[in-house]
Amino acid sequence: MSTIQVTTPSVQTSNSGSNHSGNNDIAAQINRIKEQITKLTQQLKELPESTGSTEEKKKQQELIQAQLKVLQAQLAALQRQQAEEAQKKQDQKLGKVEGVNSPSDNHQIDIYI
Repeated sequence: MSTIQVTTPSVQTSNSGSNHSGNNDIAAQINRIKEQITKLTQQLKELPESTGSTEEKKKQQELIQAQLKVLQAQLAALQRQQAEEAQKKQDQKLGKVEGVNSPSDNHQIDIYI
């Protein structure tokens, strides 16, 4: 009887200021999670062909599916964080600062009295 061993390392996300390597770290974490999801999905596909009782296979299937859900939640959180950081960078490039009026040649209002 063989069993499929499944391990999922936890992914730590950090909210450390805006550093240049932060976005690369998030991208690397996203790639690692995607790789783990791919491996788990493959294990799930191979599960019916493995040896073992039906009950063992069902338990392993539930375990793999639970781990997939956790990884998908982590992936969504990292993608959201990556999008927020990209938006912050975009806002900084445009010179947007909340509460500050930054007029430009494109956005002028002529007021006549």
